[in-house]
Amino acid sequence: MSLDLPGFADPVQGSQSTFRAVLDAMAHPGSIVRAGADLTPPAPLCQSAAAMLLTLIDGGTSLHLAAEADAAREWIVFHTTPRITEILADADFALALTMPDLHRLAAGSDDGPEEGATLILQVAGFGHGNRFDLTGPGLATPRLVQIAGLPGNFGLQWQENHSRFPRGVDLILCAGTELMALPRSLRIAAVREG
Repeated sequence: MSLDLPGFADPVQGSQSTFRAVLDAMAHPGSIVRAGADLTPPAPLCQSAAAMLLTLIDGGTSLHLAAEADAAREWIVFHTTPRITEILADADFALALTMPDLHRLAAGSDDGPEEGATLILQVAGFGHGNRFDLTGPGLATPRLVQIAGLPGNFGLQWQENHSRFPRGVDLILCAGTELMALPRSLRIAAVREG
């Protein structure tokens, strides 16, 4: 039973450490930071995604769980007490194992861009897979990253997301105990193999 699996051993320290990690990842897009190494979440959650949920989600936030993550619903609700919404556009945060259409998530408004959603997306890994060139705030020079598990149209979806800036969706990619943040202010271009 998933409720037998604990959250952070020290909830305050675990949340603070993870929050610092995600802030660092957002400030340095494309960098890989570690989170959740001490967690044993229920399948299909990876450790860093579980750490993000335990840190960012509470009773004051709405969360959309993709159907493929439903096996972990009981654990997530028990540890984070979110308002679960079945409507993706109503979610402050969404957890997915495959990327949904970013246009289906809340983008905020011109008067309230901070109301744009954050997508926590599990991917296959970093350092292999599709290559992307990142430019924008937080990067003194362009950064080349490799991410396995994003859809073939990710570059196009991201261009559309970025074109709405300051509105839009922020993305936190999670794989194992690693995570990478892609804030909406970032420009991302797929790199074609030569």
